[in-house]
Amino acid sequence: MRLLITLFIAALLSFTSQAATITAAQDPWPPFVQKDKSNPGISVEIVTAAFASQGHDVNFKIMPWTRALNEVKEGRIDVLVATWFTQERTSYLNYSDSYLENSLKFIKKAGDGFEYSGLDSLSGKSVGIIRNYGYGDEFLGATNFNKPEANDLISNVKKLKAGRIDLTLEDEVVAKATISGAGMNVSDFSFTSSALSVNPIHVTSGLANSKNAEIIDAFNKGLAAIKADGTFDKILMKYGIK
Repeated sequence: MRLLITLFIAALLSFTSQAATITAAQDPWPPFVQKDKSNPGISVEIVTAAFASQGHDVNFKIMPWTRALNEVKEGRIDVLVATWFTQERTSYLNYSDSYLENSLKFIKKAGDGFEYSGLDSLSGKSVGIIRNYGYGDEFLGATNFNKPEANDLISNVKKLKAGRIDLTLEDEVVAKATISGAGMNVSDFSFTSSALSVNPIHVTSGLANSKNAEIIDAFNKGLAAIKADGTFDKILMKYGIK
């Protein structure tokens, strides 16, 4: 009996040690994901705090979006820290409760009078998008305008400034931080008043990961915990969001 108990405790400790660290990834997406270790971004801090409240450390790595998505999809990395919902992604990602929202607006050159009033208003335009981003099935399926792809927002902003595309789109807070961080002048650009969509932000884990349900459940419980104890609001205030 003593041997059985010892083996059970050893197995339990082994499982706990394996489960203690959550691997996470995302592309740079300031102010939600940043390369600054002391200020790693709103999403990184919220996710780290939520998992910490449930006894998990987070090992976070920055990498290009498409690579991060594929690594999580295949189960080699546990979570993406900031994901928009698309129906197509539910076939390979498990979504957490949402923890913030993005307002996805069109970016144009300063002085451009364009205002978004539905997909018909984009007819004939060239709208730069980021490869594998979740803009929504209706937008991505529209055929009345062109959607040239790039790897990141700055590539699209440079194309916009050079007149190679008419518009691009991103959350306004993210876009301003990214443009400024790249040494470009935010005043060279403006944003539409109307948004394409308001997108809740989720943590996601790949369905190929055998522990995806446990991981997402731990985050959801942790999110509730850090909202209850004030940690969540402190993180938002640190980044000037609340």
